[in-house]
Amino acid sequence: MSDYLKKEDYEEPACVFCKKDEIKRIDTGRVIEKLDGYLSRNDYGSAERHLKYWRQEAELNGDGRGLITVYNELVGLYRKLARQSEALEICEKLSALIESENLGNTVTAATAYLNIATAYKSFSQSAKAVLLYEKTKEIYERELEKADSRLGGLYNNMGLALADVGEFEKAKNCFENALKIMSANEGCEPEQAITFLNMATAAESENGLENIEEFIAGCVAEADSLLETPGLKHDGNYAFVCEKCAPVFGYYGYFPLQKKYSERANRIYEGN
Repeated sequence: MSDYLKKEDYEEPACVFCKKDEIKRIDTGRVIEKLDGYLSRNDYGSAERHLKYWRQEAELNGDGRGLITVYNELVGLYRKLARQSEALEICEKLSALIESENLGNTVTAATAYLNIATAYKSFSQSAKAVLLYEKTKEIYERELEKADSRLGGLYNNMGLALADVGEFEKAKNCFENALKIMSANEGCEPEQAITFLNMATAAESENGLENIEEFIAGCVAEADSLLETPGLKHDGNYAFVCEKCAPVFGYYGYFPLQKKYSERANRIYEGN
């Protein structure tokens, strides 16, 4: 579920006709690795400075593909920090760059569309988000293996946007698909926990809180159990998930769970 990218998300096979010598590529793998270090400590100021530096380098070098990687990460960072104007500005630049780089219907383009859509969803533009999620879905379902965790992440985010626009049956199908995929991937219990809480949110939107208290209680119990799965690595991604789930637990009145996961996230970020 992570908002951040893996190497295979942003690298396309090299074109044998491209003149590589004309472009000095930034090392996107190292950019992501360093970024992950900052994010694992909740050091968002350093993360932003890091990305801005490599944005400038990619621009100076004419490295459009590298710039796509940086833009993807900036969208995720600004979304997390609720900096709407900056996030949406980068979304526009990222969309234009996908076109100028002629990426068409590649997985790289789809991942960018997914990040842009999730930003739109975060800033209450779910109708626009659904259109881009559909575009991502078409590419991912064609290009990726059925059990690829990236599909699970797509379905999870898409389900919430569909619920926002009243497409509740489609939202339910997305959540079911997300759970099916994530359960087939080792170590994806935190992502499944988020899905269960998303299902609670969507059900509340459809039925009203007073009518689904038992369903919500079941979703909360499943999420808590998944986050407590023995052997889970308590890394930056796990901390991010705990941080994301904590206020949802609190919203539904499960304050001890909110406290537990908020404190756990903080301990991980502090290196304890």
